[in-house]
Amino acid sequence: MPGREETEQLTPAELRGSYLVEGLFEPGELRLAISDLDRLVIGGAMPTPSLRLPSLKELGGGPFLARRELGVINVGGPAVVRVDGHEYELGPMDALYAGAGTKDVEFLESRDGGEAALYLVSAPAHKSYPPALVSRAAMQASPLGDTQHASRRCIYKAIHPAGIPSCQLVMGFTELEEGSVWNTMPPHTHSRRTEIYLYLGLEDQMVVHLMGEPERTKSLIVRDREAVLSPSWSIHAGAGTSNYRFVWAMAGENQDFDDMDKVALEELE
Repeated sequence: MPGREETEQLTPAELRGSYLVEGLFEPGELRLAISDLDRLVIGGAMPTPSLRLPSLKELGGGPFLARRELGVINVGGPAVVRVDGHEYELGPMDALYAGAGTKDVEFLESRDGGEAALYLVSAPAHKSYPPALVSRAAMQASPLGDTQHASRRCIYKAIHPAGIPSCQLVMGFTELEEGSVWNTMPPHTHSRRTEIYLYLGLEDQMVVHLMGEPERTKSLIVRDREAVLSPSWSIHAGAGTSNYRFVWAMAGENQDFDDMDKVALEELE
């Protein structure tokens, strides 16, 4: 992963190759991307009919979650996730957590049909927590922003200290209202953790995602179901050509959702 100074010198193609994760979702496949940012792993699973988390040499071998935890948000049709033999049914935007020490995770098509698409985020974990499911309707919801600044949105928290407990993973999603296009503006950085955005609901639209140091910003054109890696020193904000939603996931030194270093608009260049 390029550092601050290296990122400043990247071409648009090199920037995309370093920070944008494309092609996560393909029917019948489980695709994973391993990052050196807080050792996070993201992935997409579209089971037809089933897929399993593999054992990977890059993660030390053995069960995938031997020393890691996993967050799953269903970004497609109804799906089933089997955790050590116990089945959990996930509707659209429902979330599931599986803790360190879990031996087997299997993703299955729903018995009700539809195209299942499961977004996965995994972080290292030094403590084990039990598996847990939270529906979209039961998530903590926090409206934010205003229509005057085209930023009216609602934050849904799934895996966090007041919801599903975890070792270090924090995960949820944000939904923009019709007519709003800006997310996380004014922007901020997280000097103590990594954040990853997965953009959704864009169809044939796009988001211009802003990243980089506040005084040296760069942009990425992001399409539907593409993810952007955000190092602790980088801002992460964007504006779409329509409203959309995005799944956010964080991991690092703490789980305080509001632990951020805010950046004033006049600081951006």
